[in-house]
Amino acid sequence: MAALLFVVDALLTLLVVAFLLRLLLPLVRADLRNPLGEAVLRITNPLVLPLRRILGAAGRVDAASVVALLVVQLAASALLTLLAGGNLTPGLLMRALRELALTTLQFYFFAILLHALLSWTGPGAHGTAGRVLGRLCDPLLAPVRRVVPPIGGLDLSAVFVLIALQALQILLR
Repeated sequence: MAALLFVVDALLTLLVVAFLLRLLLPLVRADLRNPLGEAVLRITNPLVLPLRRILGAAGRVDAASVVALLVVQLAASALLTLLAGGNLTPGLLMRALRELALTTLQFYFFAILLHALLSWTGPGAHGTAGRVLGRLCDPLLAPVRRVVPPIGGLDLSAVFVLIALQALQILLR
């Protein structure tokens, strides 16, 4: 049963990350005309497009994407709770929001780690994936870069952001 829970949890987490990307990529003005962007749109459109007809747009933040992300996370949390033999309690919404926050922090942890590793290969060597990662990570890295200058040409901002993300994950657990 533990193996089944792990597989279902992993697949549901990937689905939540797809909806998270659907929300984040337009916010950071990342180009969606690439394989990653097209995959995210293809996976999320069946839920986001009907919601968009109902909710409409709300400035830079796509309300339909926010609602879709929350619905998918809530459904994932409920399904995992039921598979684990638990009951759907009133605290399910708070647990789902906590799990979404943890997933977001973990997503950014790995995105920044990968971005830092790709930066060692030199500019332009990582193509579209590197540009998308850069767009996603820059909002977190830029404020730290203003405070922590490069030391000997080495940008340590990623290290400080990774430590902060880990600390936030520990606080939420």
